[in-house]
Amino acid sequence: MTTAKARPAAATVPALTAADEQHMLALYRHLHARPELSMQEHATAETIEAELRTLGLETFRCGGTGVVGLLRNGDGPVVAFRADTDGLPIAEDTGVDYASTATGTLPDGTEVPVMHGCGHDTHVTSLLAAARLLDGARERWAGTVVLIFQPGEETAAGARAMVDDGLWDRAPRPEAVLGQHVMPLATGTVGICRDVAMATADALRVVVHGRQSHGSQPQDAIDPIVAAAHMVTRLQTIVSREVHPADRAVVTVGTFHAGLKENIIPDRAEFTLNIRTLEPRVREQVLSAVDRIIRAEASAAGAGEPEIERLYDFPPNHNDAAATPRVIQALEGALGEEQLQILAPMMGSEDFGHLGAAIGVPSVFWFFGGFGSGTDMPVNHSPHFAPVPEPTLATGTRAAAAAMLAWVGVAGS
Repeated sequence: MTTAKARPAAATVPALTAADEQHMLALYRHLHARPELSMQEHATAETIEAELRTLGLETFRCGGTGVVGLLRNGDGPVVAFRADTDGLPIAEDTGVDYASTATGTLPDGTEVPVMHGCGHDTHVTSLLAAARLLDGARERWAGTVVLIFQPGEETAAGARAMVDDGLWDRAPRPEAVLGQHVMPLATGTVGICRDVAMATADALRVVVHGRQSHGSQPQDAIDPIVAAAHMVTRLQTIVSREVHPADRAVVTVGTFHAGLKENIIPDRAEFTLNIRTLEPRVREQVLSAVDRIIRAEASAAGAGEPEIERLYDFPPNHNDAAATPRVIQALEGALGEEQLQILAPMMGSEDFGHLGAAIGVPSVFWFFGGFGSGTDMPVNHSPHFAPVPEPTLATGTRAAAAAMLAWVGVAGS
């Protein structure tokens, strides 16, 4: 048994000072007002580096706009904690006085509004505040904390980019990788899943090829819109008629594009798919059914061979059976047992799992609330998503610090 595993979550979490709270709130408002698109988080990375430099920490860039900070405190266990940094192409409509008016440019050159519509600004702020707490209470712990500020979570690019850029060659190998996410839960509370935490996600682009003609001469056309419409309808039967009712899956057609004019039958139609599953066997079943249906409907329409392109995939997120109880104990100790709830697996997805899986170490991921109980809570990716700053930030900070201390904390401190 290692030294780290012999230490229970006994170290107490330091309290935030009034100055800490003011600094944390100012930092959060700064980040919220200045979001950046995935893999373009240049100013965000500079802000993070400046915060880490005030603590005198060693830092390095990784994966482009990713930042890693090393909080060393003598010999002892190593634990890693990840916060994601990117915003979303959404026009903010929250009404807060620090709302984003930022814009960004997508890879295809389209200029879009940008907001922190998934709360990554709370993740960054909470981890930086937790690092500040641990730095100011070094007598309570020993070892090394690897602070990972990861870009590109929304596009599933960032975790892989950091690993491919030598993250675990340049940072000490941790005994566990930890992370958290703000959600539409009551602020002050945390939720955690046992075993499966979040779904695997697969994104596909489908191009249906037809034959173009005048809208008055359908006999001379092979209509890709009709063929694609049949595909979209038939795809919705996978979950309702092929997946076992005890299993969980989601098949969503998120975009559909075809044609330029109402009296022209076009030569192609294009749509994109998003697929969520919790189990590998269900994933393979759904993906196989998607391929079968698309090709069969194309054949039925007399259309050409369809193109099915994989856009990206998010890895599964499993909470380690041995590490999760340690995190639960730490969260209950820091926030109170009544503030923690055990959740069913989320159908949302994260690329967080890739960080630990790349080196075969346990991962644990949980959620903290960002909205007043009893309120109409906006969901993540909504233009109205604006977590209340307090006690949301304090909860995220204490949860992060407590979980890290579960590995590096000195018992009895």
